[in-house]
Amino acid sequence: MTFTCPFGTYAYRRMPFGLCNAPATFQRCMLAIFHDMIEESVEVFMDDFFVFGSSFDNCLNNLDKMLQRCKDAHLVLNYKKCHFIVNEGIVLGHKLSRACLEVDKAKNRNFSKIARPLTKLLEKDTPFKFNEECHNAFKILKEKLTCAPMIVSLNWNLPFELMCDASDFAVGAILGQKDGKNFHPIYFASKTLNAAQQKYTVTEKELMAVVFAFDKF
Repeated sequence: MTFTCPFGTYAYRRMPFGLCNAPATFQRCMLAIFHDMIEESVEVFMDDFFVFGSSFDNCLNNLDKMLQRCKDAHLVLNYKKCHFIVNEGIVLGHKLSRACLEVDKAKNRNFSKIARPLTKLLEKDTPFKFNEECHNAFKILKEKLTCAPMIVSLNWNLPFELMCDASDFAVGAILGQKDGKNFHPIYFASKTLNAAQQKYTVTEKELMAVVFAFDKF
């Protein structure tokens, strides 16, 4: 981040404007440290590192290179949170394994509908009343966060399929592909509608779901 004044352009040497910029600042720092390793042997998102390779020996070499880079940059890793040589693991809320990729079920369809009582509490000038409806919604969401439906990695050789839907207060979409007769989801997305959008006709809401999906994916 830089700023301009009559004497020239200056850049901050410390993180400006409090913690609101901390994630972006930290991510830029990580990308600067691992710039030549990203997408080649390492994926990094803030303080989550994922090291991979084409073979076991290659993976060990990449891991050694990543740890040496951390040492050179004076980065300290929490050993208790590190997992080495595993068949599966959780990365950014996704369960990765050799067989497949899993994602939190909360991203599935109807999530916006389930969470509606809770999202209404965040609207402007709305009193915070955590009633029985909100409590039930919270319990359902908590249950859905403990299990995950299967999703697959995309295959650029197969055509994509897009499923869209709209309700009175939310739109949702599923991006997927068919391998033979079976449809495999790749990504789920949804969002709630504001007061003006809720007044749209059914056709407008359905088309807005399509626009939202194309913009998202």
